[in-house]
Amino acid sequence: MPGSVEKSAFVRPGRLVPGDCIGIAAPASPFDRQRFDRGVHMLQEMGFRTLIDEGVFEKAGYLAGSDEHRAQIINRLFAQKHIKAVFCARGGFGSMKILPFLDYPAICRTPKIVIGFSDVTALLTALQQRCGLVVFHGPMVTTLAEGSEETGKSLLAALCSDSSLELVARNPLVIRSGTASGKVCGGNLSTLCHLVGTAYMPCFKRGILLLEERGEPVYRIDRMLSQMKMAGCFSGLAGLVLGDFQDCGPIEPIVRIIEQIFEDVPIPIVSGFNLGHDSINLTAPLGLEATLDARNASLKYLRPATISTCA
Repeated sequence: MPGSVEKSAFVRPGRLVPGDCIGIAAPASPFDRQRFDRGVHMLQEMGFRTLIDEGVFEKAGYLAGSDEHRAQIINRLFAQKHIKAVFCARGGFGSMKILPFLDYPAICRTPKIVIGFSDVTALLTALQQRCGLVVFHGPMVTTLAEGSEETGKSLLAALCSDSSLELVARNPLVIRSGTASGKVCGGNLSTLCHLVGTAYMPCFKRGILLLEERGEPVYRIDRMLSQMKMAGCFSGLAGLVLGDFQDCGPIEPIVRIIEQIFEDVPIPIVSGFNLGHDSINLTAPLGLEATLDARNASLKYLRPATISTCA
């Protein structure tokens, strides 16, 4: 069965305030330096300091250094108390390869904001599963450079606000009506599918599953969802949120696949959320309870994603 641990407790990281230091990691592929520098500049314009470990610029073929090297950067960032958040430079491929080398007990002792999407889903999933940490599905340093103004506002609302978030689908398509509450989980479909059968695959039971993808044709989406269903991943699922399926072809065939896969799973399913590989990439906390309301095409969190660290 998927998910070796189902944590009932969760740990919210400390809230970011102007002047806080953000550390940058590269858990997956190498990245374009110009886009990286523009993203770092945007974080600084938002009022944050940045710490860039020179190791993030390493290259080992299609990876940003060896597996141990990439993991050790994350371990070092978590070990430094003055660093309040860890932003990922880029996705691509490789995040799942670093999971055995992360120091989970140390990460549990010093919870921080961690944010990324796409291939970084593997890292977010492992931290959510092993540490009970609320993590963030949202923009990375290189995608901030080309993100919309709404992307930046959503990022700050998730990481810096003491209010509960509500995400509303811009172009909603209600595949199945209803209302459900549960912890939000998931991320990139292909990355989650590749975690099936590993020690890092989470349990989605009673959760609201978020899925997004890029560049996968319909038959592959069908194949991945079918595998996950047969592996028991969707057993007891409370709701399904579909983000962007960019460059995956027309949405209608994807919707038909979703209807087929979940025909015997009586849950609300809503498509059209700006989550993933588009210029608008809203920040969605993972591991935090929310309510999915198909009537309003909204995902409303039940509490703020971060906590105040002020005395």
